Amino acid sequence: MTHTPPPGRPLRADAERSVRAILAAAERVLAETPGASMEQIAEAAGVTRTTVHRRFANRQALVDALATEAAAKLAEAIEDGRPETAPPLVALHRATANVLRVKAAWSFALGPAVAQSEQAARTHDAIAHRCVDLLARIREQGGIAADADLEWVRRVYYALIGEVMHSTDDAPPADADPDVLAARIVDTLLYGVGPRGTR
Repeated sequence: MTHTPPPGRPLRADAERSVRAILAAAERVLAETPGASMEQIAEAAGVTRTTVHRRFANRQALVDALATEAAAKLAEAIEDGRPETAPPLVALHRATANVLRVKAAWSFALGPAVAQSEQAARTHDAIAHRCVDLLARIREQGGIAADADLEWVRRVYYALIGEVMHSTDDAPPADADPDVLAARIVDTLLYGVGPRGTR
């Protein structure tokens, strides 16, 4: 997803490129220095400060756009897992690996320090509903207990993803692979940590 222009005023191709460059630079700079100025972001984007202010009225508007863009990338990652059509466990694994990649690339915009913009919040709500729907498919196939509270299962799933994102710096190199980490998350979510013989 790209920055959404006001109704009736589509961005020209060059303006669209500058917005993309500004958002990408903002993520890089703010992930390293959360208090970075608009001037620092402009420099990292290779544009003038005037260009940044022309696209974003102030720093908060830029952060809101960044949160919206990152949420859209997250939604795209979920959809790439084909949650409605792929075998549900395959969809869950693929979506999880995709989400880990997006969260790693957009660590500032998707981090706890960023208050969600209204548009980003709507996207995150839609993602949560998609997640519950996928978990319902898994429950229908016997992968989750019939009486399980799917909203609670979703919250546990989110917590596992959050724990992986917070702990990857200390994990062995092999565990940095999103597919390996996704397998660990899904396995823990569905089977817990008890001896396999008791499952």
